[in-house]
Amino acid sequence: MDVKEKIEQLRTELHEHNYNYYVLDSPEISDYDFDMKLKELQALEEAHPEFEDPNSPSMRVGGEVTKNFETIVHDFPMYSLSNSYSKEDLDEWETRIQKIIEEPVEFTCELKYDGASISLTYENGEFLRAVTRGDGTQGDAVTYNVKTIKSVPLKLKGDDYPQRFDIRGEIVLPYEGFAKLNAEKVEQGEEPYANPRNTASGSLKLQDSAEVAKRPLLCLLYNLTGENLGVTTQMESLNKARAWGFNVPKEAQIAKSIDEVFKYINYWDEHRRDLPYETDGVVIKVNSLQHQDELGYTAKSPRWAMAYKFKAEQVSTTLNKITYQVGRTGAITPVANLDAVQLAGTTVKRASLHNADQIEKLDIREGDVVFVEKGGEIIPKIIGVDFKQRDPNSESTAYIKNCPECETPLVRNEGEALHFCPNTEGCPPQIIGRIQHFISRKAMDIEGLGGETVALLVKENLIEDYADLYVLKKEDVLPLERMAEKSAENLIQGIEASKDVPFERVLFGLGIRYVGETIAKKLVKVFKSIDVLASAGLEDLLAVDEIGERIAESVVDFFQNNANQERINRLKSYGLQLEISEDALTDQSEKLKDLSIVISGVFEKVSRKELQNLIEKNGGKNTSSISKKTDYLVAGDNMGPSKRTKAENLAVKIITEDEFLEMVNG
Repeated sequence: MDVKEKIEQLRTELHEHNYNYYVLDSPEISDYDFDMKLKELQALEEAHPEFEDPNSPSMRVGGEVTKNFETIVHDFPMYSLSNSYSKEDLDEWETRIQKIIEEPVEFTCELKYDGASISLTYENGEFLRAVTRGDGTQGDAVTYNVKTIKSVPLKLKGDDYPQRFDIRGEIVLPYEGFAKLNAEKVEQGEEPYANPRNTASGSLKLQDSAEVAKRPLLCLLYNLTGENLGVTTQMESLNKARAWGFNVPKEAQIAKSIDEVFKYINYWDEHRRDLPYETDGVVIKVNSLQHQDELGYTAKSPRWAMAYKFKAEQVSTTLNKITYQVGRTGAITPVANLDAVQLAGTTVKRASLHNADQIEKLDIREGDVVFVEKGGEIIPKIIGVDFKQRDPNSESTAYIKNCPECETPLVRNEGEALHFCPNTEGCPPQIIGRIQHFISRKAMDIEGLGGETVALLVKENLIEDYADLYVLKKEDVLPLERMAEKSAENLIQGIEASKDVPFERVLFGLGIRYVGETIAKKLVKVFKSIDVLASAGLEDLLAVDEIGERIAESVVDFFQNNANQERINRLKSYGLQLEISEDALTDQSEKLKDLSIVISGVFEKVSRKELQNLIEKNGGKNTSSISKKTDYLVAGDNMGPSKRTKAENLAVKIITEDEFLEMVNG
């Protein structure tokens, strides 16, 4: 056997032993024998660098140092899940599903692991990269660190995997490993880690991958993502992934109804503490991938999946003081400042009080002993007061009447839960917040400019609004704290580059109240330029799909404001994109204007997503369920019979994929 064959043999053996030990939990050789084989491989690789392989088992020991984690755009977005807390929530979710699918639906139930979300990409059966969730659109490349996790396969088993795909999961730190890490910390006289989840998440951003290799992290995987995956159901995809060598937990089950889903939830709510790692709920997914495709996504989450959160941990502590925060839109949020208390593995000192109505409803007062819960929300909330311990001399909370930052009298519009500071042009948190929103990733995404730098620029009177960014010079920002020559250059270059950001992201960045990403895209598609949008009346706006009175009024108010008009004129003069580009305009038509179209089934020539895009680009409306208002049903293979029957009963015209493509291309 020559050297190359010996190296390949050792690599194959060590990959298999890693899989047996860390995935199957069924080792076939001793740790000593494994280490001896690894040392032999390392010696051979060192002597013969011409046979280097980035996915060799020897690469798991770490040693790569990453000072700046590269930002990577996900091939497919990593959506967050909607949360539910009761059987009623799940029943309502099923009802919404049945309005679209209109035939029996089965579900997969999987445990919800409390760790750090990760997306792994494989190409030709080999590990390519690992990217954190980030904002769902893009995240940080943590490839070298994840490569040290021994339950992550570097080469896949079998040969029936797609040429390229992503697999999503959670990186967790099992209880036993967490306890060992903390024991070492205490022994060294250091502060122990707060909880397994934060420790796992923090491990991914360590600069030295050799340090990550020392931590007993586990990667649990649960979702194949990509095209031409060769599977038709979620459960089939779990089984396939497991066969390829991924660590896919075996607790997943099929449920034929929400009643069966709840049996699964109740069982694991009682038995979750028997598991070696933290779980905080159950994820329920529609099992059929075709049904998932038909259900699609909202702007933030898939319609075909729902997270059920186990009942939250609850503690009591003393509320010392109520303070008030001012958001970028002027919204006032009351905050409870508490005696520090441990809750769900973290130290809690503050909790949201939501609004004046909540304070009055629960009769929350300073000095009260309150019950605090951390359920589906990141920020803990107060859910009640221990009246037995209330001081008889305590006084009811009087909600503030003036802005805590600028002393302007607060306003509260009819039907709204929050109080607002109307001093939009002079209230510092609103000024800073608007600029921070403008530069955020989903808006202008200005490289080299973060929230802290924005606050510093405002504090030093270098900018008063986001339009001022475009007159900044390098010599203006160089004197700022922690601003070096290179970072000053990057900031100015980042501002200049943002002039190429497309119109819909600029519109979102303007911070019009109630206008999020999705609404901004709809407005841009209809009005096409900032001037046309600015002159639109209430009726024009209300005619746009999904635009209600609240949004329409907010848009009109924004453009009637003199300060906003001046900002927009300045942004125009600086060369920002405030209309749809020529390329985008030529890509649109009105061939399907005012037509309501439903897509169902599997298609050969184009994907469902491409069909949806074609409908929108040609002026049509893509809807999910058939009604009297539906003009066409585009029917693919394996379309549910109930959908066809409903279309026939309502006299909706059923067309094929080819007929639809002829409509838009002819």
